[in-house]
Amino acid sequence: MDPASQDINLNSPNKGLNRDHSDNLSDVQEEGAMGNSAHPLPPGLTEEEAEELRIELTKVEEEINTLRQVLSAKERHSSELKRKLGLNPLNELKQNITKSWQDVQTSQAYLSASATLDDIAHSEAYKKTQETLSEAGHKTTAALSTLGTAISRRLGDMRNSPTFKSFEDKVGNLKNKVVGPRGNGDAVSSPTDTTPTQENPPF
Repeated sequence: MDPASQDINLNSPNKGLNRDHSDNLSDVQEEGAMGNSAHPLPPGLTEEEAEELRIELTKVEEEINTLRQVLSAKERHSSELKRKLGLNPLNELKQNITKSWQDVQTSQAYLSASATLDDIAHSEAYKKTQETLSEAGHKTTAALSTLGTAISRRLGDMRNSPTFKSFEDKVGNLKNKVVGPRGNGDAVSSPTDTTPTQENPPF
């Protein structure tokens, strides 16, 4: 782009754009001219009206193209300014979410729902339901505690019963037959182990 043809006014919509659009116009006019022979005129439309519409269409398409270029230049300029200010997409997202949440909190629907929930929380039915659930929780806790105590007592009674004592003796006898009689502190040695164990190790 030739710097002499650029608009240096930062507020100008044409900032950084080449003002020579003659190529674009000739391309569109050639397309329009080719379109004449390929497409017949709609009924009720004269050749002069069709030519006026083609010219207007050319101008509108040229304006659209110019606006796209202007928008692109403005977006680049905006990105450059944000970069210089240290703003990044993540910060912008956080700001947008914060602003959106503030908008929600000040919206009429949110305030209405909040007031309704506040009314429900202070209603007599809510208080009774809360008391009932609290009382049910206490009763359930007490019942589970009683059940746990009963199970513990029953297991204790069962362990002291003659049947359990007899079973415990049989398991002890079986253990002695398999492992052999040993004290609690004795280590189990392998049958192939030939090294004698020390009574009092140095550590």
